[in-house]
Amino acid sequence: MKITIGHLYPDLLNLYGDRGNIQCMRKRCEWRGIEAEIREFQLTDPIDFAELDIVLLGGGSDREQMLVCEKLKTIQKDFKAYVEDNGVVIAVCGGYQLLGHYYDTDDGRIEGLSLVDLYTEQGSPRLISNIVIENELFSCPIVGFENHGGRTYIGDNQPLGRVKFGFGNNGKDGAEGILYKNVVGTYLHGPLLPKNPQVCDYLIKKALERKYGSADLAPLDDSQELEANRYIVERFC
Repeated sequence: MKITIGHLYPDLLNLYGDRGNIQCMRKRCEWRGIEAEIREFQLTDPIDFAELDIVLLGGGSDREQMLVCEKLKTIQKDFKAYVEDNGVVIAVCGGYQLLGHYYDTDDGRIEGLSLVDLYTEQGSPRLISNIVIENELFSCPIVGFENHGGRTYIGDNQPLGRVKFGFGNNGKDGAEGILYKNVVGTYLHGPLLPKNPQVCDYLIKKALERKYGSADLAPLDDSQELEANRYIVERFC
């Protein structure tokens, strides 16, 4: 088996160590004998979403988001079709904001891709904290670090988790991130996946199921990853 992971614009959207998420997905595939090809796309590169099984959209500054969004507008229809066809996406921080309709900042509105029904407004102060969230889909809490000025509102969509410690999407409604079809959007970085192997395997499994119809992931020795996860949970909850 093989999956192809597309990393969109890592030269601009890699503010919070998003390559660590790529490395985690690749290694957890390789340890199971699954080939994982990584394709990095720059702003001038064409993207054929039919060739991709997982797409990573990382975080960047507001200026970099504006640059990327202008490019993404040209492929919005293809990206939207990929999402609606259950394509797997992991979008972190700025990439998460770009999934929605818009992000209103002090310098003006950043038009989003409208891939998911959400929007973001700039707020003050910045929401900076270690964060712990829970979702019954996963066997243990999801941990990470958040640092964002945006307040994101997801309406009736399903969040990635409920906040046990930290701020989450907007610091008010107790929700963090979003789950839409096979899209995971989140403010959690650090990077996210090494300390949350259950989320990494969720993405891999969804990609394999979409491509091959089914997927049974062999268990791995996650004792070190889970210890790192447990340390954060016990320290802050």
